[in-house]
Amino acid sequence: MMMMGFVMKQVIPNYVPTVPVKNLNGSSPVHPALAGITGILMSAAALPVCLTRPPKLVLHPPPVSKSDIKPVPGFGHGCRKTTKKQVRKGKTPEEVVKKYLQKVKCPPEEDCTICMEPLGGPSGYKGPGVGPVSRAESVGRLAQCGHRYHFQCLVAMYNNGNKDGSLQCPTCKTIYGVKTGNQPAGKMEYHIIPHSLPGHPDCKTIRIIYNIPPGIQGPEHPNPGKPFTARGFPRHCYLPDSEKGRKVLRLLLVAWDRRLIFSVGTSSTTGESDTVIWNEVHHKTEFGSNLTGHGFPDPGHLDNVLEELRAQGITEDDVLMEK
Repeated sequence: MMMMGFVMKQVIPNYVPTVPVKNLNGSSPVHPALAGITGILMSAAALPVCLTRPPKLVLHPPPVSKSDIKPVPGFGHGCRKTTKKQVRKGKTPEEVVKKYLQKVKCPPEEDCTICMEPLGGPSGYKGPGVGPVSRAESVGRLAQCGHRYHFQCLVAMYNNGNKDGSLQCPTCKTIYGVKTGNQPAGKMEYHIIPHSLPGHPDCKTIRIIYNIPPGIQGPEHPNPGKPFTARGFPRHCYLPDSEKGRKVLRLLLVAWDRRLIFSVGTSSTTGESDTVIWNEVHHKTEFGSNLTGHGFPDPGHLDNVLEELRAQGITEDDVLMEK
């Protein structure tokens, strides 16, 4: 019968199953008592087993002095601030929608995917904020992607959105104009720290610090005039200081300026409403491990973030335009 115990610095043969055991202060899916019973049963059946400690969660890097924090080369200032959204005046919702539409003289025999009524008939939208239109303007074709909708349905969709002068096709998600969000006022800091992320041993790390205070919701938020909370700030996020990591940082700065990194809504983890939440652009908040799925190594992370930013209408062309 083999001796059971914690294996520290010992090579474990591939054929020997390992059972991760939690210590008194840690956490693991396997309790020590259950692991012990498992070991006894397997040993009694002449099956080898090793009890091992589970890997530790490493959320933050080792302490870094101010003198070791360096600016990201080519990025100028290491801080961006956003303020409250400025109310845009000018074009009406109808004028905005018409800018991206082409007239359709003979609507096809298909349904409008917004109201699910035939394009050849009237719009199924009956709510406020949309005026009558002539039959010649009742159906429009989005110029870039070619999808067709009732004009009144598109106006209603625009009125229910951020009303920022942009329009997003509900079928293929093509963005017309410059999409902006409802991210509350806050600050984004970024710099280099002298530590490497798992999977990126050849470069240092870009640390991003987001800080958004609680406040009062504005007209672009779900419940204007009602307070919103901001849990977990400041939030520390990490990127490898590589060519692609800096590319992602440049695009994240565009997303921050367009108020697309965060939103106000209901938290998918806690269920709390009227709180600051991530807005579909994933960040890595776990520095030295990947136990939560929000850390490294993750070979596809940077490419995934670039795709998520593209879905928000942010590409390298936007960086070139803002230089």
